[in-house]
Amino acid sequence: MQSNRTLLQDWRENRRLLLTMAGVKLLIQLSAVYGYGYFRDEFYYLACARHLDFGYVDHPPLSVLTLSLVRQVLGESLPALRLLPALAGAASVVLTGLMTAQLGGRGTAQAIAMTAFIAAPIHLSFNHFYSMNSFDVLFWSAAALLLIRLLNGGDRRLWLVLGLVLGLGLQNKISVLWLGFGMLTAILATPSRRLLLTRWPWACGAIAAALFSPYLLWQAAHDWPTLEFMANATGQKMAVKSPIEFAVSQILVMNPFSAPLWLGGLAFFWISPRGRPYRFMGFIFAAVLALLAMSGTSRAGYAAPAYSWMLAGGAVLLESLLPGGRRRFIASASVAVLLVLSGALAAPLALPLLPVERYMSYARALGQEPTTEERKEVADLPQFFADMHGWEEIVDSAAQAFELLPPEERAEAAILALNYGVAGAIDLLGGPRGLPPALSGHNNYWIWGPRGHSGKVVIVMGGSREWLSRYFGRIERFGETDCGRCMPYENRSPIWICRQPFRPLEEYWEELRHFD
Repeated sequence: MQSNRTLLQDWRENRRLLLTMAGVKLLIQLSAVYGYGYFRDEFYYLACARHLDFGYVDHPPLSVLTLSLVRQVLGESLPALRLLPALAGAASVVLTGLMTAQLGGRGTAQAIAMTAFIAAPIHLSFNHFYSMNSFDVLFWSAAALLLIRLLNGGDRRLWLVLGLVLGLGLQNKISVLWLGFGMLTAILATPSRRLLLTRWPWACGAIAAALFSPYLLWQAAHDWPTLEFMANATGQKMAVKSPIEFAVSQILVMNPFSAPLWLGGLAFFWISPRGRPYRFMGFIFAAVLALLAMSGTSRAGYAAPAYSWMLAGGAVLLESLLPGGRRRFIASASVAVLLVLSGALAAPLALPLLPVERYMSYARALGQEPTTEERKEVADLPQFFADMHGWEEIVDSAAQAFELLPPEERAEAAILALNYGVAGAIDLLGGPRGLPPALSGHNNYWIWGPRGHSGKVVIVMGGSREWLSRYFGRIERFGETDCGRCMPYENRSPIWICRQPFRPLEEYWEELRHFD
């Protein structure tokens, strides 16, 4: 039976449970704030936040604008960076609980669904560092809650709110288009297609498109760099995955012990009479998952935003199957304990909770080998953790090379990094060491250009002598990086001091571009 309860009623009745679960999620995330250090992408987001624009090569502007406000209020420390992702995770937990209530679940179902959300390794990882991902899950969850409320006969003006949520979601990450694809599939595949005869879905789409349009105009003005980025990333960077491998990855990143719950969500939406009014949501999930599985290069976490309503539906189904009386309490408590224990077991694999040596021993004991979803070599740590190591050491190496220059050369020297991680680390950590802002041809760093540098003296972080000989007549090897547990391609990377350029830097800047 569809629920006629409003979201406000569900909140008032269940707020103690919702806030408790959100608080647990927040405490877990904040316990790992310092972790192993800054994550590679956080340097890049901070660099983008110093160059506000309507778009960027590899993401829309909303998360960057938000980070710019964070910088002004809280600064650029790790706690400042990681507070909002943790809060976004806590808010997503609340939305999952409200979804469960709207689907007809009582306290037991709500607690189980929210526990499963918290125990998912991919959510622990997403909510650890600053990126689009934590907000992406939040926007998808908010959109799903509005859709469920509309399926329950909620005020049709909620379609306008849904358009706002989708538009803001698109300004955060264009993967919300996958959600749009799922919604269109669900509309065409269910009796909800009659909605197309009303103005509300069209108004929803118009609002979302209007909010997304400034980013599209920026793309057009810059010759659609994101299309080039996506083509290069899928063709050169991302590891290839078969549909079977993608399906297995979903079980792992969502916590294997939660799999019966979200698979039960499919049964709830497609088979259960109680869930039949919400079949729309099952079609969205199936369409999104099929789209990602068939792409061949999707990361496991791409589908993570689609699981909140699946966990909710599965929890409602489970609650309806539990026995009555004391046995009901024992059964539901057993499920919750199993989810908590499995989440605790997986947490050190998803969050930097353990010292490195202890983590490595722990991972080996669980049979976990270092992994990456890119076509890159890994060493002792998986890429997610390796990308939190070695940045201070890399910047120290750049500073040592810079200090070696005579004063007159330091005044005009540029530092060229081959990727945005090194460039962003130099920008954030190099200031106190007297380093100038870094240059790079990687993604938006290329758009920011050579920043007035002539290129007469350039410290180059990485690359080969053969490549540099195209641009400089005098090339000296200063040394190499030593970043310990970092990604292997960053370690032992040569550092060059280049002089006597054949051309001014701006004349060959185009040749340095790589969007990937």
